[in-house]
Amino acid sequence: MSQANIPNITPEISISRSDVINLLLASIALEEIGLAHIINAEAEKVQYVLGTLPGLKTATTTEEILKVNDSVQDMLELVIKKEMLLETKLNKIIKTIS
Repeated sequence: MSQANIPNITPEISISRSDVINLLLASIALEEIGLAHIINAEAEKVQYVLGTLPGLKTATTTEEILKVNDSVQDMLELVIKKEMLLETKLNKIIKTIS
């Protein structure tokens, strides 16, 4: 067998410093939107299991409610960690600007 032949690709990308900063800020904003959707989905999960959203046919047991609560708590802990990373990223961008 022969070795794979990887072509030499050297793309030239030229963007200004302000473009980079704007792209970084936009990436933070998009991640925040994604986290907002996750939080909303978790809230709807809790509402559904508690019967405040339509569609639940049978009553939910206490054990099921506690399982959902644990699941939501785990997800929100991950969201908080991601928020902390985004805050760090934002602070570094702010330092770069000033």
